[in-house]
Amino acid sequence: MADVDSVKRLDVLVIVDNVTDGLSTNLAGVVPEWQGLRERNRIQLLAGPNICCAHHGLSLLVQAHRGSGVETLLFDAGPESATFLRNSRILGVEFDSIRDVVLSHGHWDHAGGLTSAIEQIAAARGAGHVKCHVHPGMFAQRGVKLQSGLVFPMEIVPSPDELTGAGATVINSREPHVAGNGAFYVSGEIPRETPYETGLPGLMRRSADGAGWEPDLLVMDERFVSVNVKGKGQFIFSACSHAGIVNVLSHARSVFPEVPLYGAMGGLHLAGSTEKIIPDTVADLRQFELKLLAPGHCTGWRATSALEQAFPNKVAPLAVGKRFTV
Repeated sequence: MADVDSVKRLDVLVIVDNVTDGLSTNLAGVVPEWQGLRERNRIQLLAGPNICCAHHGLSLLVQAHRGSGVETLLFDAGPESATFLRNSRILGVEFDSIRDVVLSHGHWDHAGGLTSAIEQIAAARGAGHVKCHVHPGMFAQRGVKLQSGLVFPMEIVPSPDELTGAGATVINSREPHVAGNGAFYVSGEIPRETPYETGLPGLMRRSADGAGWEPDLLVMDERFVSVNVKGKGQFIFSACSHAGIVNVLSHARSVFPEVPLYGAMGGLHLAGSTEKIIPDTVADLRQFELKLLAPGHCTGWRATSALEQAFPNKVAPLAVGKRFTV
């Protein structure tokens, strides 16, 4: 991917995450919600209507600075329009700056606010002036198999036609490619190599005939986004890490072997039935020598605690409204 550029600086704003935390101390380069709102004169009174809401899901605004310009990408849009729009308003998101939207995979908690996000961007930039990057495997209905054997269905991801109708130019591809004029690398399907990262038990998807259900443990439509920060290395955005964060980082390293890994951000899906692989995951993460790890969304408190203990002063958990500068 010779057409992927390095960038001078990376700024990330958490629009949606599972938690809100305006109180905890943070690493250098990480500003919590309330502080950031005060510094940007976005809030004059600390009150419920003036601060963000947490919701099960993820949405990140990623700004890559290079030269005198900035490329902005929206990575997922959270579980519903109301949360995405509320938090975006409070945080002062400038929709006219967003040229690319990447949906990480076809699950409701990342796509529920997608149509509204596209509508807002298209209203600011004009219809067709925002690219929405998706994978053709995202659009079957998903579900979770319960102990009773019944499948509990998930909300269906907006279709390419719906996204086009909202004002997007849809890039529907399985292949890796670049976005933001070369500032962002959007991966293809992630190889599964580790013996323990075998997916989330119980995940299902509609069969091709639409009549039944079939196992979907691997969620092969999931992709990550990589940004090469000059003088530091690759920073990886992995929304849920259904592939396993070790598989994700291993693949990123293999794609750009000459660029070291610097950091990773997103959900690691190490809660519930996958908690048993926390020790193996933590052990194998050591090989990447990450300088920053920002777990959130589906990571779970047990995994976050284990990561903090294993990598002191390198872990900064996600929370709504946090701003990261890399």
